[in-house]
Amino acid sequence: MREIRLSDMDDIARGAAILGAGGGGDPYVGKLLAEVAIEKHGPVSVVDIDDVEPDAVVVPISSMGAPTVGTEKLPSGHEAITALRALERVMGKKATHLVPIEIGGVNSVIPIAAAAETGLPLVDGDAMGRAFPEAHMVLPALIGVSCTPMVIVDDKGNTMVLDTVSNEWAERFARAACTEAGCSVFTADTVLTGRQLKEGLVAGTLTLAHKLGRAVRLSPEPVATAAALLDGQLLITGKVVDVHRATTGGFARGQAKIEGIGAYRGMRMTLSFQNEHLVAERDDEIVTSTPDLICVLDNETGDPITTEGMRYGNRVAILGVPCDSRWTTPEGLRLTGPRAFGYDHDYMPISVGGN
Repeated sequence: MREIRLSDMDDIARGAAILGAGGGGDPYVGKLLAEVAIEKHGPVSVVDIDDVEPDAVVVPISSMGAPTVGTEKLPSGHEAITALRALERVMGKKATHLVPIEIGGVNSVIPIAAAAETGLPLVDGDAMGRAFPEAHMVLPALIGVSCTPMVIVDDKGNTMVLDTVSNEWAERFARAACTEAGCSVFTADTVLTGRQLKEGLVAGTLTLAHKLGRAVRLSPEPVATAAALLDGQLLITGKVVDVHRATTGGFARGQAKIEGIGAYRGMRMTLSFQNEHLVAERDDEIVTSTPDLICVLDNETGDPITTEGMRYGNRVAILGVPCDSRWTTPEGLRLTGPRAFGYDHDYMPISVGGN
């Protein structure tokens, strides 16, 4: 995929929402923005990490907030470019490339819209290999890249620039601003040079999202197809029997309970989430935890079901998918392991038990 065209957007959005592990926000609105931008300005050029010049200025653009709010509080359509231009003024130099901060939901397609509007090429990769809920939970942090300067823009045009002593402080201040702005803002931050991309990004994830979305759409067995493409393991198929969800502190937090069907009849699973699914317990035993991906798919169509979209009665298939190996290093687990989210247990690799 060397260009992203209008006809690619449905598949990219579907694949990205699967890779988002339930989070990243519903890509529907972002997909519409990208489609309008591509229709107006033409296809988006996509470049491999290896083809980016060492001194390139690569800027991630994304949204921040609770995905439960993002489905109701629609963007004006100008936030992403406003954030980019403000960051360029702060840096004193122009961006040469854009890139998704995460390959999950709306944050995978917002940069596509911005790339179409600006004419900048889009790097084929992202800074997580999935979606995580907090700004400092990015691979560039593991190689010493700062989240700041960070520009925050809301739908009213308010703009804030952060310059913090650590990435964790950037998250704290940005989350407070996001909450005051109605739990939904856009950001431009975590600027990378071309020479930092190999260590700071997961390569090829836009292409993977496109391939995954297309394969699921065309397959007669979409769940099995998704599992095979992602080297994932089926954890359960079942029916959602309860969802408890609340928007607090700029996040959508809660749990979903699933009763097994078919070969999993008699089993129960509990999913705990903070924007993204973080822990999966089957019959009171942890079978997958962050930073590995917990992906919830419609059992018939394979379409992704996000944490804010999960409802009583959904028939689901839940996959455990291995994360990028850098997240399972000690420093990676410090940022994104279960204890980083307040859980009192260590990382549990994917386990399918006796199934």
